[in-house]
Amino acid sequence: MITEPSDWIMIIGNFGFPIAITVYLFIRFEKKLENLELSIHKLSERIKNSRRD
Repeated sequence: MITEPSDWIMIIGNFGFPIAITVYLFIRFEKKLENLELSIHKLSERIKNSRRD
């Protein structure tokens, strides 16, 4: 079991930065995926409308 403060600092130093980067990238990718989903939806609507004409 980890009881020493220096052990906690070492764990946070080793794993905290990669976890923070991963969370940051997931948030960015989520926004990009939402934009992509919206673009695909708009494209499909335009294709449907062009087939009606």
